[in-house]
Amino acid sequence: MSTYVLTTCSTADYERDFFAQRTIPYVCFHYEMDGQEYVDDLYESTTPAEFYGRLKAGGQSKTSQVGVGEYQEFWEPYLAQGLDVVHVTLSSGISGSYNSACLAASALAERYPDRTIKVVDSLAASSGFGLLVEYMADLRDQGATLDELVDWAETNKYKLNHWFFVSDLDCLKRGGRVSATSAVLATALKICPVMDINNQGKLVPREKIRTKRRAIAELVRVMAERADGGQDYDGKCCICHSDCLEDAQALAGLIEEHFPNVSGGVSIHNIGAVIGSHTGPGTAVVFFMGQVRGE
Repeated sequence: MSTYVLTTCSTADYERDFFAQRTIPYVCFHYEMDGQEYVDDLYESTTPAEFYGRLKAGGQSKTSQVGVGEYQEFWEPYLAQGLDVVHVTLSSGISGSYNSACLAASALAERYPDRTIKVVDSLAASSGFGLLVEYMADLRDQGATLDELVDWAETNKYKLNHWFFVSDLDCLKRGGRVSATSAVLATALKICPVMDINNQGKLVPREKIRTKRRAIAELVRVMAERADGGQDYDGKCCICHSDCLEDAQALAGLIEEHFPNVSGGVSIHNIGAVIGSHTGPGTAVVFFMGQVRGE
């Protein structure tokens, strides 16, 4: 029986059933839509269609991370039971949640000097972050010790590739990640920027591709170039999307066609409300293990 608990945040963007079945407690981020506060509860209190429908109708969504006090309240029951904690956070390159978690861990260490809390900065986001947690849960279930689990994560998180395209730049424009002029031109020319997350956990534009069909093909090409073993890749692969299921299914179909050995097939997840507040609708992302990410 494990002497530690593996925990994470709602921004890992896997389904509630997955976390329940794999015994992975999660703490929720928050968002505010048109002046009303909500919990990022993995679509328990709303649906992806409702959330993205509000964004498309002009709704304004602001997000907030988990606070130091919330982390303490979340972990303390496990520490009181005599369990250690391994927690995986959203990338420090796009959120301050890692720093908040570290502050909470330091405060709790004073009250529970015999317990250990290890905080892992995933340097990942959305279901890529979830994929890292899934790999870690597999190792935990195989009997990995706390230190072995953390060492594996710190070494392999840089191999977790995120490649995605964005077809609606309105939310990125509002968040200051693209200029208003660039957003207007991209929309008019049907340009879907292809991006990845670099080794610092930050979003980096890589290519400007016209039309979603070509953007989907580009993601498959990049995966063939970067995945462990190329088209013989036999690791895990997942896709997440923000209200563009048909695009996600088209991408999954091409991946399964070109990578027949993918472990367990390609799973598809919804981008949650917090990450979706920044990407907006029309984003599709593929995650896989491969070459170490560059700058």
